[in-house]
Amino acid sequence: MLKQKNYFALGAVVLVVVLLLSLPTRATERLKLVFGSWFLPLFGLSSVAHQLPADLANSVLPRRELLQEIDKLRRENQEFRSQAVQSAAIARENDQLRTLLNWQRQTPWKLKLANVVMRDPANWWRTVQIDLGSRDGITNDLPVITSEGLVGRVSSVSYTKSQVVLIGDGNCRVSAVVENTARDMGVIIASGPVDTSLVQLTYLASGANLKAGQNVFTSGLGGVFPKGIPIGQIVDARPVEYGLYTEARVKLNVNLGSLEQVYVLFP
Repeated sequence: MLKQKNYFALGAVVLVVVLLLSLPTRATERLKLVFGSWFLPLFGLSSVAHQLPADLANSVLPRRELLQEIDKLRRENQEFRSQAVQSAAIARENDQLRTLLNWQRQTPWKLKLANVVMRDPANWWRTVQIDLGSRDGITNDLPVITSEGLVGRVSSVSYTKSQVVLIGDGNCRVSAVVENTARDMGVIIASGPVDTSLVQLTYLASGANLKAGQNVFTSGLGGVFPKGIPIGQIVDARPVEYGLYTEARVKLNVNLGSLEQVYVLFP
């Protein structure tokens, strides 16, 4: 039975071969194309399968090299972060200097940068110590500012350091003017102990037309501070001594509790 099947299969193959040989040339070429399209994907898979181990061997790195690459990328990331922090600090310093230069064009005073190096715990909100002294040309009563506005004045000087009494202290009175149509003038005196960001602007005219948000600047009439240094903004106002004069609370521009660098003004 099996031999008969083999004979039939052999005869079928011979018949197919005879038919193929008897076909025209054009028909034979078409059959080649059909069979080729059937078996070509298999040939492609075979070549890819042979090539894949070689590609994997070339692409996979030893564990030691991978760890070295990770460590290198980590260091580069840290360097980029430190550069970003430095760039942000430089940008802030440029903004401060730009503000100061704009203000300096209006007044013939020179600026010298100083670092805050000490604060007295017993008088934390009223004085600071800076790293400039008499050797740097510092003298008493020189104004001290930041890019935001007035800080205070130099109150005592040693050879390498100086003490600055801050605005809002009883020993740092400032003649001030309100930025309104009347140009109301008064004196900045000591602030209360509750909120050190507020100071009192007193001895204003009884009919002073004050509104919240109006800017307050140095008037230049006190003999210590030049005209035009920003101080703060009006918060509110009230009549004092049965309407004899007016007092106002002023919100300072400068955060006196976070001073790190200041500028001393030299005439």
